Amino acid sequence: MSQQRIAVIDYGMGNLRSVAKAVEHAAPGADVVVSDDVTAILSADRIVCPGQGAARACMTALADSGLDKAVVEGMKTRPFLGICMGFQVLLSHSDENDGVACLDVVGGRAKRFPSPLLDEDGAQLKVPHMGWSPVYQQAAHPMWQGIGDESRFYFAHSYYCDVDDQQAVLGRSRYGLDIAVAAGGDGWFACQFHPEKSARDGLQLLNNFVNWDGTC
Repeated sequence: MSQQRIAVIDYGMGNLRSVAKAVEHAAPGADVVVSDDVTAILSADRIVCPGQGAARACMTALADSGLDKAVVEGMKTRPFLGICMGFQVLLSHSDENDGVACLDVVGGRAKRFPSPLLDEDGAQLKVPHMGWSPVYQQAAHPMWQGIGDESRFYFAHSYYCDVDDQQAVLGRSRYGLDIAVAAGGDGWFACQFHPEKSARDGLQLLNNFVNWDGTC
């Protein structure tokens, strides 16, 4: 079998080095490249789209570089993983920055946590949501292989994904609200949490991705 090539999209937003290093750890035999070149990205066998930061800046960076097309095309043609902002940009719209149109490849919108945000006991929760929370798996999926239900993953976000198609939601968590934190479809999987910062289970999820054929 030839060496697989995994492209990590570099649109200037996010800790790309930690994502790339985690993917390399999960796929020691793969050629992992961090790239802002559309042709190079679309020649890869798999694509990872990470991201951190504000929605408008992320969408501007994607559009200005032409990488928005790489994301949309890549999702249709090979296994694709969106992480954190890489999940939110797939939605139709974000409420951040007074409203931002996103890529509209996954129906839904990114919404800000309400203020005040209260837990089940009425105590106020901090926003952004930063830290470890359990993820409740909503359906069996190859990306959950070897990961127990309610395993804890690391989060850092002020906006959450409200996905239109509930059948696409693969994982949920609770932080004041019951929120979708993982979703997927033919050839794509996206998560609000950071697998590269989520210890063993995060690396297991990345290992599942590099071995996933894209089918559900």
